[in-house]
Amino acid sequence: MHDTTPLTRPTLGRRQFLFGGAALALAACTSSSKSTTNSGATDVSTHTTDSNACYSITTDTSAAVLQEVAVDASVSTQGFNLLWIPPTLTGTKFDLALAPSTVQFFDGAPTDTIGYNGASFWGPTLIMTKGDTVGITVTNSLDEETTTHWHGVHLPAEMDGGPMQVIDPGCAWSATFEVMNNASTYWYHPHAHELTWKQLNLGAGGFIIVQDDIESALALPRTYGVDDIPLILTSRKFGTDNAIETTGIYGDYMLTNGTMSAEVNLPAQLVRFRILNGEIERAYTLGFADDRKFWVIATDGGLVDAPVEVSRLTMVPGERYEIIVDLGADAVGSDLTMQAFNGGYSLGYPGSESATTGAFGSLLNNTTFDILRINVIASRADGVTSLPTKLTSNALWSAADATNERTIEITDNGPGSPFTFNNSGFDMNTINERVVLDTVEAWNIQNGQIFGHSFHIHDVQFAIVERSTGPVPGYEKGWKDTCYVQINEQVTFIAKFEDYASNDHPFMYHCHMANHEDEGLMGQFLVVPK
Repeated sequence: MHDTTPLTRPTLGRRQFLFGGAALALAACTSSSKSTTNSGATDVSTHTTDSNACYSITTDTSAAVLQEVAVDASVSTQGFNLLWIPPTLTGTKFDLALAPSTVQFFDGAPTDTIGYNGASFWGPTLIMTKGDTVGITVTNSLDEETTTHWHGVHLPAEMDGGPMQVIDPGCAWSATFEVMNNASTYWYHPHAHELTWKQLNLGAGGFIIVQDDIESALALPRTYGVDDIPLILTSRKFGTDNAIETTGIYGDYMLTNGTMSAEVNLPAQLVRFRILNGEIERAYTLGFADDRKFWVIATDGGLVDAPVEVSRLTMVPGERYEIIVDLGADAVGSDLTMQAFNGGYSLGYPGSESATTGAFGSLLNNTTFDILRINVIASRADGVTSLPTKLTSNALWSAADATNERTIEITDNGPGSPFTFNNSGFDMNTINERVVLDTVEAWNIQNGQIFGHSFHIHDVQFAIVERSTGPVPGYEKGWKDTCYVQINEQVTFIAKFEDYASNDHPFMYHCHMANHEDEGLMGQFLVVPK
């Protein structure tokens, strides 16, 4: 068992970011094909790099530009580590390279991890603009296959980065698509079947921020890394050699943006958090130690119509929310703590298990624990001090819009067997559902099992119209691609399957608990031409 006492201030490995996977001498190669849906790999040698640059960049002047983010370190607290803010890549051409790395979380041996573009955990934030056509090349410098999926992004199935678009070791794969999504927070992560759990656990993933004219016209905090803060929430369990337990389900140590015991210095004004639950299985019920109210301004796929005031916010793996917190009345030099109020839940809530050891054990199970310490510093001259009362006007789909209905049931074959959909485990060669292009459909997700699940569907953003256990919370009344399905609950959502159709290239739907996904709680659907 690992010594549960980390370094007083765990030293994180230096995060040097290389743009475009520079200094990689890769031979020409071809990606392995899981099926005819593979869109192929490209020889990385076709991407010219400047190996003399501090950050190696492509010679294409339209390529994305990497920017490190300056973080105010004027306030420091013993026993905490300054929150790492991922650097940004902007533009229309992006290069990502997934490679091994290490982090010095504890005394002794460093912890083996993986990350994108030289990061020791996670990767850079990709910033895109709605209406642009972007190209992304992903190079695999691991010793095993991978994929990179653009979670929540509406795009052709062959560009989706799912299990079919395999990138073999030493190879690269490119995706090109028009950015059609509304302004919001999306993310990218591995999606190789039976390797997603492992690779996500080791640190592979990162944010995508989409901008558009509607969001840009609003008076909202948007100075990245200053009053607009990305937060990837996850926890990890470590073995006796400081290695991340790659079959771990619930972690013992909270890692916020890969930072243990994280703190951040924020101005006394309105502050925006873009929050992603990047866990393997754990849910978070978020709030603040002083029980202050805060406002949800965006769901997975865009702004909500108006800010929704809450004091608690439950998020399952794969979900994103943007929230606003008002620090205007907090004294400079004071602090507050974002926490997970995960205690007191009945069995079935992901992380409610009472065990501290064993397969489902964790020191963070069924308790309240800290996510992030916030140190209040002086407000900025350009700081936002009031929140707009109106954000957008969503034309969400309703039940009356649906012309077809289908039911996806979460099932199993008895104690100890993997969860499945409709009694069928995932099969790469099986298309489970076929949807006709431009159809508006109602999907009923039923969970009669003893455990809650995180349901995610590729390609579309949907509107939740009904929960059998009670009213749909106000903060869920926006565009979604991931949702919590509690035990003994049916969730009904409405989505339109538009723009992209293929008889050959499927999209996925699955539980976004990576262990369940890898064990077969996943299906495939085709959007077929009319």
